[in-house]
Amino acid sequence: MSLRHAVVLSVLMATSFAAIGQTPAPMSVPVLPATVPPAPPAPKLPEPPPQPTVPDHTRYLNNPDLLKFCTAQVAAFNGRDADILFVGDSITENWRKDGKDVWDANFANRNALDFGISGDQTQHVLWRLDNYPVQRLHPKVAVVLIGTNNTHNTAPEIAAGVKAVLTKLQTMYPGIRIILVSIMPNARANELMTAADAILKTFADDRTIYYLDLVPLMTPVGDNWKGLRSDHLHPDASGYQLWTDAMLPLLNKLLPPPAAAPPPPQ
Repeated sequence: MSLRHAVVLSVLMATSFAAIGQTPAPMSVPVLPATVPPAPPAPKLPEPPPQPTVPDHTRYLNNPDLLKFCTAQVAAFNGRDADILFVGDSITENWRKDGKDVWDANFANRNALDFGISGDQTQHVLWRLDNYPVQRLHPKVAVVLIGTNNTHNTAPEIAAGVKAVLTKLQTMYPGIRIILVSIMPNARANELMTAADAILKTFADDRTIYYLDLVPLMTPVGDNWKGLRSDHLHPDASGYQLWTDAMLPLLNKLLPPPAAAPPPPQ
């Protein structure tokens, strides 16, 4: 072996042994991001309470039969004026049911229209006034009892809804006079309705709006109130008579009853 070859071999062997003695560099492992669990579903927020001053018809969409009674009442006028317009919910609708005898004896001959629908709240009445062909009826007096079913609202909200109904009637029928009837006692939400009534009283000016307070007349009877059915909510026949007796003096002042027919000739 030549000297040159021996030197090259020595260098190669030394390099190999040095490489064997070194610790290999650790393998670089990519760092994976931590697994993030999926976010829990957002809690379902409660439905906001209905807005008593905004016209709403959603309750009729799944139950159009609710409108049948009111539609028939309006259609029966067939272009005639309605001197008296009763506006409200089931308590008003039931004038033609539990209160029928009282209605027939006192209002049937006075061109009175029953514009009530069971279960309605103030926002539903606003929608009906906008969408029923009642503009042409030209009533002289409106009898309004609404708010009983707005149990998910506060007393000021209920009162605001009632006020919106009054304003709508005054806009539709310039010069109309309104008898605003107190919300009746009931076992479902009596404290709330009492608080609402306290605000409703302030709407009366005794020129265009008159407040008829039935609450003092509907005195407690056991666990119920005078004039209410056993459901502690709706008037029975005696309740409609009580309402009529309290209202007729004011109604006759605002709108004199038709003259009695003369007796037949002898």
